Amino acid sequence: MRAVGEPTGGHRAGRTGYRRGMPAPTATPPASRTAGRAATAVEHATAALTRLRRARLLHPAGRSFAGEVMIWGTAGPPTGVGLLDDPGRYRATVRLSKGVPTPGSWPDVLGLAVRVHADPGPFDLLVSSSGAAPGLRNLPLPRRRFTGTYSTIMCYRAGRRRLWLAALADPDSADLGRSLAAVAAATGADAPRLVLAVASAVGPWRPVGQVSLGAQLSAREDTALAFDPVRNLPPELRAPGPLGWLREQTYRGSRRARGADAQSGGSEATTV
Repeated sequence: MRAVGEPTGGHRAGRTGYRRGMPAPTATPPASRTAGRAATAVEHATAALTRLRRARLLHPAGRSFAGEVMIWGTAGPPTGVGLLDDPGRYRATVRLSKGVPTPGSWPDVLGLAVRVHADPGPFDLLVSSSGAAPGLRNLPLPRRRFTGTYSTIMCYRAGRRRLWLAALADPDSADLGRSLAAVAAATGADAPRLVLAVASAVGPWRPVGQVSLGAQLSAREDTALAFDPVRNLPPELRAPGPLGWLREQTYRGSRRARGADAQSGGSEATTV
């Protein structure tokens, strides 16, 4: 007679170490193992390229500034993100950069990174030069002038809502010029501003606030600064999909090669 709990089919417990009534052995599902290996491969490749370049892999040439973010709140339906829906004033660190980088005022994919120093943690908003229209806000577009439209390119999710974030030109602000040197000169003479906005996939941009640029940070502070547009988000916001996954691994690899973490750097200067 077969004993209670003895496996059937001639497979004895001594061969597997498993008996009925005991928790089944656990193993990482094949899909998870594959994703883990892919993430490691992307991170290591990015780190290697960063070491080879001896600078940031993405947008290595830039200027960083102390800044301030003023949130007015959303007009119309709320986004579901408290930091965007509720009026507030925050200290910020701002970096303008060139993607390749091309020399001087040559066209390039321009970048704007804004670290909002909020509680319980920073919000890193990274946007690239793009078009303002719905069909163009998903595309990084090279241009000469730093004044213009910058979009997150990828969408974020707040609950079931899909959101795109942007920094738009402020017609009443000082012009940022066509080179990084011109950007630095503009901040020395005035406090340039860009309008922060939010939109759905096909809806118009809705202004929610503004970011102002103040004193320029030192080259050493600029080098130490590291952003993470996937991990450093308000709790209601997340970066979904393959593009979000790829950006997470890429930024992690770049930081790893530079010896930085996801919250490295940031201005302690008085806001504008």
